[in-house]
Formats: sequence, structure tokens, C-alpha cells
Amino acid sequence: MERMNLPESLESERLLFQRLRYEDAEEIFYAYASKAEATRFVSFATHKDIRDTRTYLRYAKNAWDMGLDYTYSIRLKENSQLIGSYGIVNEMGRVQFGYILSPMHWGNGYATEACLRITSLLKTQPGVYRIGSFVDQEHTASSRVLEKSGYSCEGIFKNWIRFPNQDNQDNQAKDCKVYVLL
Repeated sequence: MERMNLPESLESERLLFQRLRYEDAEEIFYAYASKAEATRFVSFATHKDIRDTRTYLRYAKNAWDMGLDYTYSIRLKENSQLIGSYGIVNEMGRVQFGYILSPMHWGNGYATEACLRITSLLKTQPGVYRIGSFVDQEHTASSRVLEKSGYSCEGIFKNWIRFPNQDNQDNQAKDCKVYVLL
């Protein structure tokens, strides 16, 4: 697998993106990782305490170093406040991504701005032939972000993934919309 050549930091009009650092643990925990409403549609369990966040950061550092998974913090340019993160996985040229924002910052266009900025970066990477994401069919806000960012719904994968933070019967796998960049 060819490593992606991603910078450790970049910016957009209102946002700063920085490779995750151990020092981000408390901000990540309190901004979104411990919040049930923020983690409802993600594939990781809501963090119960700061140790969960530190464990994740060890993974994130090692995964970046090995070229497997690249995760950025998302910060506001105006005050450097951490408001979310954006993760990218390269599976031999097929790139998949996901993002999460603090509920305090929903509805401000930050997710769309982040998605547009990271997409422009991913399009410059050699060997990338497909860029996309998937969302729980019920997560209409994320679907709108992807559509505003130039992604098209390619279809619905039935019983695609279990979201560990949803209170559905027997933790059933959910139907997911698959979005790809045209």
C-alpha cells in the first residue's frame, strides 16, 4: 500500500487541521468523544473516561506513522478551540473518511467546510481512485454535508454496520448510505 503524502497541518477559511497529538486528549474527550449525542452515528464507543481517549490517541499516532489511518483535529482558526476531528483511511487507493464535531458547533457549516478542504487535498494524492464515506441512513445532517461537498449517494448497503452507541434492539446492524465523489 502506498503511503499518502498528507501534511501534518493545513487550514481552510475558518478552520485549522492538525495531526492528532497526545496533548489533545482532554479537549477531544470533553468536546465530543464523551458526548452521547455526538457519538451516536460513529463506529467507536463513547469514551467513558480520559483513559479511553488516550488509548485512542496511541492508536491514532501509530496508525498515522504506519500510513494506515490519518486523523486530524479540527480547530477554529480564531481561537484554536478543538471542535472535532476528521479521519482518513486509504485502502490501496480507495479512500474512506469520517468526521465528528462537538454538538456545540453543529449547524455552522464547519463539517461542510472541513469536508470540502480535505476532499481537495485527497484529490491531489497519487494512486487515489475513489473517495467516499458511508452514513447511517437516518443521519440526514451528515448526508446533507456530503451532498453539499460534491458527493453522490451511490446506494444503500443493507445491514452494513453496527453503531455501538445506538439504543436499537440487540445492536442490529444498520442500513447505510454510501457516498462517493463524482
